[in-house]
Amino acid sequence: MTTARVAIVSRGAPLTVRDAAGEMPTDGPLVDRYGRVHDDLRLSVTDRCNLRCIYCMPNEGMTFLPRAQILSFEEIVRVAAVARDLGVRSVRLTGGEPLVRRGLRDLVERIAELGFDDVALTTNGILLAPIAKDLAAAGLRRVNVSCDSLRPERFEAIRRRGELEVVLSAMAAAEAAGLTPVKVNVVLLRGRNDDEILDFAAFARDTGRVVRFIEYMPLDAQGEWDRDQLVSGREVVERIEQVWPLVPVQQPGDPAPADRYRFADEIGEIGVISTVTEPFCGTCNRLRLTSDGAIRNCLFSDAEHSVREVLRSGGDDEDVAMLLRRAVWGKLPGHGINEPGFLRPRRSMSMIGG
Repeated sequence: MTTARVAIVSRGAPLTVRDAAGEMPTDGPLVDRYGRVHDDLRLSVTDRCNLRCIYCMPNEGMTFLPRAQILSFEEIVRVAAVARDLGVRSVRLTGGEPLVRRGLRDLVERIAELGFDDVALTTNGILLAPIAKDLAAAGLRRVNVSCDSLRPERFEAIRRRGELEVVLSAMAAAEAAGLTPVKVNVVLLRGRNDDEILDFAAFARDTGRVVRFIEYMPLDAQGEWDRDQLVSGREVVERIEQVWPLVPVQQPGDPAPADRYRFADEIGEIGVISTVTEPFCGTCNRLRLTSDGAIRNCLFSDAEHSVREVLRSGGDDEDVAMLLRRAVWGKLPGHGINEPGFLRPRRSMSMIGG
């Protein structure tokens, strides 16, 4: 059997590939035609959310999936177990907002028992504080908490629901439960919250939390994304360095989406996720399972493989494994956002899972 060699890539540079020919492997890790090994699985447990962030959902009129179409916990665990056997080492639970799914603690416990190296959660924080300790006891290791402003009125304007103080309390509760390091996700929109870049940098220094600035991506449900609203990761770094010098800590070939920087005085760390302006496709190791059971190999691709159909038609674990392999093998070299022919995906972020 022939497999592809490793892709040659640098962030922000075009992807170049060596020897992309070959047949899909039927054993070994989940590898694509460009040599990228996929060992990180994002599991969306719901497309529903208790907020209506302006960069994600309309305030009214959002249509959600019928509950019968959503994977059961048993189905999610089964897919996760097969993925674990294929070399997946890290799992992140996402949504929508994952904590609106009842009984999530039970799912965390069952996922953790499979033996993953890391089990994490991305949340908007609204429901986190009361159950942070229970989630940690169940096997959750880390949380990323979304927070797009440190100013209460602006926070509410961007999120349309929820209160800043509740989210800040959730971060503290997560730390008290040992769900560290707490990472704080900030989606920047020009003219709305980009004047808080230095405030968030100071927040990282004061709290020890890792603030990650995320470029606005064309994944909003209302289809209003505009490149003019985007604040590039490079601009973020340049603005912060005018006040606090930064030192890059990213390792070559690191598949993590964020470019990491520590402050030169070693007080704190930030990250920038430059999905649009400096894509990291060449080192991407992520695979996604939507809440209704679609395997996706890229946020921006509409290619999907329905594991729900396999599970509910009596397929066995080998059938699930081959579906995962086919999904990974079909992955393109890059998402093509900056190409003239790019078409935004039909599903929005909340429907795919972050």
